[in-house]
Amino acid sequence: MSSVDTRDIHRDSLFLMAEIRPEGDDTVSRVKVRNLSPGGMMAEGGALVSRGAKLAINLRNIGWIDGIVAWVQDARFGIAFSEEIDPKLARAPVESLNYESPRFTRPSSLLPPEAILDKSKLRKL
Repeated sequence: MSSVDTRDIHRDSLFLMAEIRPEGDDTVSRVKVRNLSPGGMMAEGGALVSRGAKLAINLRNIGWIDGIVAWVQDARFGIAFSEEIDPKLARAPVESLNYESPRFTRPSSLLPPEAILDKSKLRKL
């Protein structure tokens, strides 16, 4: 696909953080994702990248994917993914394994599940 053909691809404008790791390097840099499409993204940050460099990108709810730096301009750069992703997954809230809210976030008028009204636990005044 030529660069003229790719400009019609829908991009989600958003602001989220991602991690990038250059190929053959263990250094991980955090970057801001400015827009995201199934085939790539625009990132901004202090990572030192050059056009054509291969890297891995860690996107929220998607995980690590491979890509190549397509262009660089100042602190912004474009990355073409090696395979398409679903950009809506990155927008979704991060799933939590703990489905119950911590006690300090629940209203005090709600009794915790373990506080069953047992008269033997009540104290006489």
